[in-house]
Amino acid sequence: MAKETMISFLDQYLDKKIPDYDLALDWDTKNHSFELAFRLYGENKQQIELDDVDGVASEETVIEFEDAILLADETKSDYELADYLAVITYPGKKGLPKGVLKAIVDYLRDVLEEGQSDLLDFLAGDSQQEVFELVWNKEQFEKLAEQGRDTPYLPYPSY
Repeated sequence: MAKETMISFLDQYLDKKIPDYDLALDWDTKNHSFELAFRLYGENKQQIELDDVDGVASEETVIEFEDAILLADETKSDYELADYLAVITYPGKKGLPKGVLKAIVDYLRDVLEEGQSDLLDFLAGDSQQEVFELVWNKEQFEKLAEQGRDTPYLPYPSY
């Protein structure tokens, strides 16, 4: 049996814990990182004109919102923090504790559930927000992750 790694664990745990959302786990071997991308969808019943992140206006019936989390090697990965909902670094080949990987997925599930509800409220005009965005509360995540720091590390996969 193959040794469990960060990516094998995440792939299985995401399928188990977040089966109802459109997710993609992409491993960038050159950048020593994993991007966990996700999409939320909402019906734009009122045909509200919305601008996307690039300023392009749309009145589509179904709105697609995409964002991502990046797991990055703290010394080798190159990224723009502003491009991600959250960036979580790990110490190279050592990887991350299994409990921290669980915390990432469990907290992401909460963020997606809250975000889906907020997106629908936003599109229905029931929100005071002028801009829709997901919220990753770093302090809240760290509290959850702290509980899993004493678990065995799952290594960065070899290829």
